[in-house]
Amino acid sequence: MPKNFNPVYVISPNIANNLMRIEAAKQKVSLLPINPRVIASLRETAKLYTTHYSTMIEGNRLDPEQIKEVLTLEGHFPGQERDEYEIKGYYAALTQLEQYAAQKHPITEKVIQTLHALVINDGTPTPYRDGQNVIRDGATGTIIYMPPESKDVPTLMRHLVAWIKESFNLPCPIIAAIAHYQFATIHPYYDGSGRTARLLTTLILHLGEYDLKGLYSLEEYYAKNLLAYYRAISIGTSHNYYFGRAESDITSWIEYFVEGMTFAFEKVVTQMIHSQNKGEQDHSALMRTLDPKQRKALALFQNFDVITSHQIGELFGFQSRTSTALCKKWVEAGFLKIVDHSNKGRKYRLAKPYNTLVVGDIS
Repeated sequence: MPKNFNPVYVISPNIANNLMRIEAAKQKVSLLPINPRVIASLRETAKLYTTHYSTMIEGNRLDPEQIKEVLTLEGHFPGQERDEYEIKGYYAALTQLEQYAAQKHPITEKVIQTLHALVINDGTPTPYRDGQNVIRDGATGTIIYMPPESKDVPTLMRHLVAWIKESFNLPCPIIAAIAHYQFATIHPYYDGSGRTARLLTTLILHLGEYDLKGLYSLEEYYAKNLLAYYRAISIGTSHNYYFGRAESDITSWIEYFVEGMTFAFEKVVTQMIHSQNKGEQDHSALMRTLDPKQRKALALFQNFDVITSHQIGELFGFQSRTSTALCKKWVEAGFLKIVDHSNKGRKYRLAKPYNTLVVGDIS
């Protein structure tokens, strides 16, 4: 029977320094007044690149421009149907992740199974693998890691989810780093475990308020030096899970992970300062009057003059009744204005004071 998950590590000077840099970047991003249209553009770019780099790690051959064509249904690349399939699945999983984060949905095994189902383009939460699998070197075919036996996977996953819930006293980046490592160690699926591990990491960070407006991609750091990524996560003297992997000191992996977070977070600061220096109008005072859901809803008005409660429901993952009630509340608060009063086709426009928040040039 697997033991309760109890990771072994120390907070080294390198980890501590990077945690401080992450906090500094997080604070800067929260204070920089940037036009919401710019933020929407940067967020979509980050989502695109996250999809690109996370699937590239697994061997996907499509470049960012091709991915954009696939996602907008404007492109098809004969002979690369599997790559297209992976792109659509990962992007759908990212969209679901954003909804979980907006809802402050706790991490459960069903959440993880749902994200994995989307990664592999399946319709329902996927059960864990029912047999043994191995990780092989792509060039030589030799076994580089043998995960735990399938009979132990449910218990190990239950322990991991419980550990995540009980570790609220740790810095969020440390929780995310350890969860990423342990998920990859358990390798609960035959296919898609790596992508799901990276999604789980991102969800933990978003729920812990390390979302940075959705503007960063940790995957870029991994993908640009894959050898370093594999070396960092391959800990222990044996390729077999049962010969020391579970008890290994994972300090070096956490060091690698927080270095990657620092790289990603500081890159966002640089991007936002650049956008600010281009002369984008400061609407920070008006933005502060909006709650987080209202700020997120502004993204819809980048592309639509009027919206429906159904669109609000899709944005947040709400049921019809909940999204209708939210729109009613926003009308009463003066955030939205009804432009079509029919019950079935009711439509909403952004109230006049907030139009300035979605006006601006992002070129």
